[in-house]
Amino acid sequence: MGRSPKLAAVFLLPAALVLAALVLYPLVYSVIRSFFDRSGDEFVGLGNYINTFTDDRTLTAFKNNVIWVVVAPAAVTGLGLILAVLTERIKWATAFRLVLFMPMAISLFASGIIFRLVYEEDPNQGVVNAAVVGVHDLFSPSSAYPGARPRDGAPFVATPEGYTSRESFESGTAVAVPLVGFPPAQVPPQATSATAPAAGMTELRGVVWLDVSVGGRASQLDGTEKGMPRIALEAVKDGQVVGRTTSGDDGRFTFPGLPPGSYQLRLPAVNFELPFRGLTWLGPSLITPVIISSWIWIMTGFAITFIAAGLSAIPRDALEAARVDGATEMQVFRRVTVPLLAPVLLVVFVTLVINVLKIFELVFVIAPGSVQEEANVLALQMWQVSFGTGGDQGVGSALAVMLFLLVAPAMVFNIRRFRREQS
Repeated sequence: MGRSPKLAAVFLLPAALVLAALVLYPLVYSVIRSFFDRSGDEFVGLGNYINTFTDDRTLTAFKNNVIWVVVAPAAVTGLGLILAVLTERIKWATAFRLVLFMPMAISLFASGIIFRLVYEEDPNQGVVNAAVVGVHDLFSPSSAYPGARPRDGAPFVATPEGYTSRESFESGTAVAVPLVGFPPAQVPPQATSATAPAAGMTELRGVVWLDVSVGGRASQLDGTEKGMPRIALEAVKDGQVVGRTTSGDDGRFTFPGLPPGSYQLRLPAVNFELPFRGLTWLGPSLITPVIISSWIWIMTGFAITFIAAGLSAIPRDALEAARVDGATEMQVFRRVTVPLLAPVLLVVFVTLVINVLKIFELVFVIAPGSVQEEANVLALQMWQVSFGTGGDQGVGSALAVMLFLLVAPAMVFNIRRFRREQS
């Protein structure tokens, strides 16, 4: 059919019309719209662009985009390089890369929902906090009676160290310590009925029990109430701890060997601390690192695929020559593999930068509404200003134009590099 330009134009016309309708027209319209006010009737010049640099939310979005560009593409490229090199010689490398590439088959919206659940604060639902709590409790067990406290009216006052008695007790006194605020069903099974100890001649004694029986009188033992085993207690004199003991299965405790005198009784806070529930991953301080980690999980497969293809094209003679000359595997990696892969790594890195600058779905889905402002990025800010609560398409168009100007250099760089490689 020859090389007729007119015939080529006929075949290219449908694609040109689609590109004009879906790319060129929105781009030109956004540029024009960015110079008009909210209603689109009044020309405001550069006013919308000035507003974007004075709005706190937009400045936060700029800052977060910088963090994304600096951290995320480099992390994915480096991780992809390491995994591609490590799996190059193993038999199941293809299966491994396939598993890592699978997140790319899931939409970012669905991935965001998955990671919203993964980082849920409740350890019964969030996988990360479940693991963190498990490791924490392995080395630092939870308190025996979380949330328990002395009954109102008992002679104890809350202090930073725990609950300390308001008055002092003489040696030989028997002290009653009624506690509430703890489910009776969760009392340790070895607990027996609490009984009041007799006062000793020189020993400070007492009993700790769960004062929740139905029909009994408050702060008094009625014979059916259980003692609270393993409660730590301290004898305090002049602000210093001079004795420590632990309650038995019937709740009784004794401080043997205390010199004659007056002592305050303290229930250390360690008895009643609430269990460790993990970290607030979706809170203001951690939300951006959490979203970046989810994006790294999604995009690592993309980097491995490209870098593995580049590795397969490296001349094996160069690698073997380096090994014959006495280079270690690390030296071969640093001095031979990485320099030969530099063009591929650069293309992967630039492509990831373009992807990062347009990130939207993950931030929108993972970040709760209360912290979305802290996790804000330019694409999300553009959507919120244009179609969310802002409703100002003038400012939204200005943000879209600025986002395009940020992405365009990376796109031009990639296109030129592809053309040079093909020529």
